[in-house]
Amino acid sequence: MRALVWFSQDLRVFDNPTLNKAHSAADSVLHVAFLGDLLRPSSMPGLKGVSSNRKQFLYDAIASLKAQLELNGHSLLVINGRACDELGGLIANYSIDAVFAAQQAAFDETQLWAFFDKAYKQVNFHLVSSNTLFEEQTLPFSVAEMPKQFTPFRKKLELSKILPREQKRAIPWSDAINFQDPRIATQINSLATPNRLSGGELAAVAHLNAYFNSKAPQTYKKTRNALQGFDSSTKFSPWLAQGSLSAISIVDALREYERKHGANESTYWIFFELLWREFFFWSARQTGEKLFWKKGRRATAPLTSFYPERFQAWVNGSTPWPLVNACMNELAETGFLSNRGRQVVASCLVNELQLDWRYGAAYFEQQLIDYDAASNWGNWQYLAGIGADPRGQRQFNIQKQTDMYDPSGEYIRLWHGADSLQNVDSRDAADWPILPTKLDAVTRFGPLE
Repeated sequence: MRALVWFSQDLRVFDNPTLNKAHSAADSVLHVAFLGDLLRPSSMPGLKGVSSNRKQFLYDAIASLKAQLELNGHSLLVINGRACDELGGLIANYSIDAVFAAQQAAFDETQLWAFFDKAYKQVNFHLVSSNTLFEEQTLPFSVAEMPKQFTPFRKKLELSKILPREQKRAIPWSDAINFQDPRIATQINSLATPNRLSGGELAAVAHLNAYFNSKAPQTYKKTRNALQGFDSSTKFSPWLAQGSLSAISIVDALREYERKHGANESTYWIFFELLWREFFFWSARQTGEKLFWKKGRRATAPLTSFYPERFQAWVNGSTPWPLVNACMNELAETGFLSNRGRQVVASCLVNELQLDWRYGAAYFEQQLIDYDAASNWGNWQYLAGIGADPRGQRQFNIQKQTDMYDPSGEYIRLWHGADSLQNVDSRDAADWPILPTKLDAVTRFGPLE
């Protein structure tokens, strides 16, 4: 049998059940990645393509995956186009009998898979749970009937006492990553630099090892809301998003850490947040295209609109709020932003600027190196009050957030949050120009020059 492995959000060889199943079932395997899908731009009008940061992080991952496959005698076919245009030709040209791919959460991907499954009756299509902690058939509820809020979702999982799937190595190699191989060890050591996030499996392994060989897990719950500091949060999300690291690998490393150093509230919180990721994945499967609707799951949409000037001020870091500006500047520069920063800027867009939340979600999709459709759009819906949050729309007091998380203004100065302060609009209701003001932030955080 000839099989094709379609890499998507599983750009790794270690603990990749998709590879396991394909190599177990087939005599020969074609490994393929479609850049057109991995770098597909947002469909929201007016937004540019994927950012250079996100592109580079993905290119790192593709290069690492290609190298790992080649070390084990296999190759990777990288196609610039999209699967919807290219997969049919590959099936015909290579006489493919079966296609294996990781199960994805987003509506478009599930619809595309269903189309191929229906269009090519002679080919067996296999979806594999490669990106989640639990396999669908082991969940204590069907996806259609799963709880719509996180807390009952978590409690049902805990009461059922089901365990995450077992970590599995890829076939036919016995060790998908041979950490004793000098070529691998050299690459890992070269990537273990704390302030440079490189994409790919080797960088993910380097970071996983470095994190759980530090004291950071012991204090994670206390530091996770910090605006800056590399070790304040786990930083696993970029590699999880591209599938260069499996959630199961993190759980295994966490359990080993707890065996050696003891478990506490902080180590539990690492697993707790992996459960949040799990919830958003299955929730996206449940809600389908509603994940991208303005009204989400609700009967009516939030009373927001789209004001181009306000949106550009938010994107460019030139709002009246220095903390928001600093966060947006960091995001544009690095492709990453702390969880606290994401909540603050999202609340600002929805509440202070009264903008359509989907533009914020789409901009994050464009910029974030850890963009994950289910978590990104699910979190934005949560904050906008049309998703999984039972309390409705959330609003963060920006001044209070500044006082709590950047009282000395260090973060704002680092990311030039007070350099380009402007009013929300340049004209009032009567179309009179509004003169920009320097606000109080100038004296508090330094001059604008």
